[in-house]
Amino acid sequence: MLEELRVRDLGVIDDVTVTFGPGMTALTGETGAGKTLLVEALALLLGGRADPGLVRAGSDGALIEARFTGEPVGSVDTGSVDTGSVDSHTTDVGAADPEPAGADAAAGEVILSRSIVPGGRSRAWMDGRMAPVQVVGEEAARRLELHGQHQHRSLVQPATQRRALDHHGRIDLTALREASARLRALTDERAALGGDALERARQADLLRYQIEEIDTAALDGGDEDTRLEAEEGRLAAAGALREAAALSLASLSADTSDSAVDRLAEASAALAGHPPLAGLDGRVRAAMAELSDLAIELRAVVETWEDDPARLEEVRARRQLLHELQRKYGTTLDEVLAFGERAREELAEVERRELRSAELDREVATAEDRVADAQARVAADRRAAAPGLAAEIQATLRTLAMPSARFEVRVAGEGAADEVTFLLGANPGEPLAPLAKVASGGELARTMLAVRLALTDAPGVMVFDEVDAGIGGTAATEVGRALAALGARSQVLVVTHLPQVAAQADHHLQVRKAESAGRTRSEVSALDPEDRVVEVSRMLSGSPDSASARAHARELLDRSSGVAP
Repeated sequence: MLEELRVRDLGVIDDVTVTFGPGMTALTGETGAGKTLLVEALALLLGGRADPGLVRAGSDGALIEARFTGEPVGSVDTGSVDTGSVDSHTTDVGAADPEPAGADAAAGEVILSRSIVPGGRSRAWMDGRMAPVQVVGEEAARRLELHGQHQHRSLVQPATQRRALDHHGRIDLTALREASARLRALTDERAALGGDALERARQADLLRYQIEEIDTAALDGGDEDTRLEAEEGRLAAAGALREAAALSLASLSADTSDSAVDRLAEASAALAGHPPLAGLDGRVRAAMAELSDLAIELRAVVETWEDDPARLEEVRARRQLLHELQRKYGTTLDEVLAFGERAREELAEVERRELRSAELDREVATAEDRVADAQARVAADRRAAAPGLAAEIQATLRTLAMPSARFEVRVAGEGAADEVTFLLGANPGEPLAPLAKVASGGELARTMLAVRLALTDAPGVMVFDEVDAGIGGTAATEVGRALAALGARSQVLVVTHLPQVAAQADHHLQVRKAESAGRTRSEVSALDPEDRVVEVSRMLSGSPDSASARAHARELLDRSSGVAP
């Protein structure tokens, strides 16, 4: 509920702090005393346009602070609240800017603040901390609802009207929410798979081709090209290599009288029989053995290395293939082999995704059917509940100075029939029109009152301005009773000129003008029972000192269901 409201330097208001109680509170006073400015202050908290013209002449800026207690109640959609033209300009902290209350809020309460300065800049705070105007407005909208000409009215929003019908008709949206959540999860998962079926098929074909190309090559390790390079060099120069090997063999072979082996044999013979030279003789003999082995290998080259053009062509073709693979898949054969392994893993993932995609297609189709079934049930329930809500509101309207009012709750749209519209025909011959297009502030305010009486999920605080415009007599009494009934469920603030309405309030605040130092300012006073008699007398006759008016006022207050505290 709204516990306290402070307004400083707003219009004729100099500095006013008002405390509020539960139930219904009437705000009364002469025209121009500043009653509507209190409502305007609340509208500014809701994010209303910060008109610099509202700032009191000669002041540095206006400041509005409101303290709310308790958790927000009701089903106000803060994302859809119509706050009018929101002034979101901000400014640096400066001496000319009014300062909000501190952040020492007690548990379970929130303090919302808004300032306006003559330059048109606007700032807002939540619990003493600066916040965007929109954020503060959304928090206020969770707790507060205004009804009056050009004021914040959440019930004219289609989303709010839809929720109101659902709440009144006890329409269970659980199955639809669960089915919709399941469908969103499946479609999100399907989107996360990446690409469509055609793209995945193209990707899989490319990977299969790459894998097959690498596998078909049957690479023999990362050094295969190095080995083939050596073989190609040998095959390309086979003749020259044989000739070189033959010349080398001739120098070593024992078939000649002057071969290296013969010379080593002579050296060994010279050393033999001399024990001190046995070590040297052993080394000579080892050299002879090494030369003999070398001669055998050279002879193998001479006798076995033949020209092989076919093998040479085969080696060259193989090396060309390896180079082509390296051009496509890596600078080395090891990188080519690694690419093939990665391609295999990627192909397995693509195939897994394709399989999951096929499964998801089936699951999405099933989920869509479940959503459609749930939507159909909700649509049927909404269409069934709409006439009852409309009839209840219409019956209430006809007791609130709207005897010919027609009210309709229209349900339209595909699927769950989300297009819920409240329509009003206030007077005979007038067509039904959406509430947002109702021109009369008084008629709209009374309609909102009737709607709120029919609903049980009202915000914690409701403010009605102009609800009694253009009515009197019995109709005024009925409006007062309706407001008092609503006050039994929520905190209700009513700006009224009618004694029949004010008399039924639980609390009564009087707004009046006062003059000091040549300046006019507004003052707000809480009235005790005797003060209420005087104020109701003034409202009845314009003569608060009249004995007959006071007698009438006492009678009216005694008859009223709301007695002053």
